[in-house]
Amino acid sequence: MMVLLIDGYTDEPAGLGVPPYIDVYPRYIAGAVWRHDPHADVFYMTIDEVRRDPDKVKRLSSSSDLSVFVAGVTVPGKYLGGAPATVKDALSLPQLLRSKHTAICGPAVRFGFGHGGGSMTVIPKGLGSLYTFVIPGDPEIVIYNLLRRNFAPSTEMDTERSCENAVNDFAARGARIIQQHPYYPAGLICEIETFRGCPRSLRGGCSFCTEPLHGTPDYRSVAGISREVAALSSAGAVNFRLGRQPDLLIYGSEDNNETPEPNPGAIRRLLSSVRKAAPSLKVLHIDNVNPATIFNHPDASEEALKEIVKYHTPGDVAAMGVESVDEQVIRKNNLKVYPAGALFAIALINDIGQERGENGLPHLLPGINFVYGLPGETKHTLDANLEFMKRVLEMGLLVRRINMRQVMIMPSTRMASVGDHLVRKHRSLFIRHKMRMRSEVDAPMLARVVPTWTVLRGVRTELAEGNMTWSRQIGSYPILVGIPRAMPIGVFTDAVVTSHGPRSVSALPFPLKINSLSMREMESIPGIGARRAAGLLRARPFRSAEDLRKGIDDPQIVDPLIPLTDFT
Repeated sequence: MMVLLIDGYTDEPAGLGVPPYIDVYPRYIAGAVWRHDPHADVFYMTIDEVRRDPDKVKRLSSSSDLSVFVAGVTVPGKYLGGAPATVKDALSLPQLLRSKHTAICGPAVRFGFGHGGGSMTVIPKGLGSLYTFVIPGDPEIVIYNLLRRNFAPSTEMDTERSCENAVNDFAARGARIIQQHPYYPAGLICEIETFRGCPRSLRGGCSFCTEPLHGTPDYRSVAGISREVAALSSAGAVNFRLGRQPDLLIYGSEDNNETPEPNPGAIRRLLSSVRKAAPSLKVLHIDNVNPATIFNHPDASEEALKEIVKYHTPGDVAAMGVESVDEQVIRKNNLKVYPAGALFAIALINDIGQERGENGLPHLLPGINFVYGLPGETKHTLDANLEFMKRVLEMGLLVRRINMRQVMIMPSTRMASVGDHLVRKHRSLFIRHKMRMRSEVDAPMLARVVPTWTVLRGVRTELAEGNMTWSRQIGSYPILVGIPRAMPIGVFTDAVVTSHGPRSVSALPFPLKINSLSMREMESIPGIGARRAAGLLRARPFRSAEDLRKGIDDPQIVDPLIPLTDFT
């Protein structure tokens, strides 16, 4: 048997699959194929590779029994590593496929395609005439059962859901598909699912969110997750994120209510088992944390957060869906937490995770998500969000990222009956608000998180634009680093921060090779500028710190450089 997997990338409230991430969908589907036929050939392509080389798609699919297309973004963002599949891709791809059977699956089939934040999602008409199988259920179990039935369809395809034993088996068997990813091995980070569902589904959850549609939490076992991580590690994976869940703090909780109490012991067993299963890992990060969990259960949350900091790697982000601090919006949309609770959660995470780690970043900081266009929103809502974050800044607290997006409206959520009226009405307000948040909060906050002269370790080059190379560390919500020189893509370097923008920093390769810096690089060093840079270039080579001090009119300017400089 031969199967072609095309990864259109996915981004959901719990789960990210845009490079450098690989989500669970392609791995589970590959595992389902290999469970049915351990000797099957499974080929993996990204949607970016499809766009670049359509002839390869035709060639591989012509020998395939089945081609599977995975797609769907339900929480859109801006992506450096790849461009997620669009409606156009979904409608045009079948023209390239030559396999006996074709299938489309993922969030795009369950919830539709959107055009970014503020849009209504749409499931294109006619998918059933373009693909043999349109799969809104869990694709791994649907495809496994299709293979068992020799591609005979079933009336249960729309609702088939994977049980934990099946997920654990598929996850371990499918791990080696990562070896075909363009970012493999060192640049790839594997998203790990710890549970599906949300305890807030007991009261409907947030008005816009799809996660409560999965029901109450269905936890995977530590043994099952360990087996998957061990298989990924054996396949060469070194970077992992426990990101596919709405609130990692409640993993393994024994409570069955809307705000379960964390189980620090379960968190410890989970993270220590991941460490044991992947002894060569380089990155172990988390993603979603519910601020209401921290506010309602501060002692247990503190212990759970300490376990995370004990076993993870630095530079981690606890992304928190605050959504809004306008109490009217909170009530009307059944949001998780009021402003006092959100501020408490931010402060507690700072208390535990603010210490700087070996990669140059604090161990664990909060990330804040705001959603706009929700019922009850007024101009006051936007002002309140900005003033809240300015208060966080004034209190000296650190936040790694502030994500602001207009709501994407999904079928089956309560927002589907509301529509995008407020999104359209407030679009210009939102744009101005976003600019103010970036300039008044993001820029000074980033300068605190990574002060000038901070050395960021393990920055990977990702995109070259002329004489600027854009780079990021591997991990949760990495900071964008601009290096003012052309560099090969996909290499790791250390970089020293020289200046800050609202969403990125400028940096130079570390150690600073003062005798080979270009004019542009030299003048980017704080306090030097064009005139002094020209003088330093004329005075080179510098053999020592004393030489460097003599080469500039104000020696104090170069004093911070000296410990970072290579004079060879």
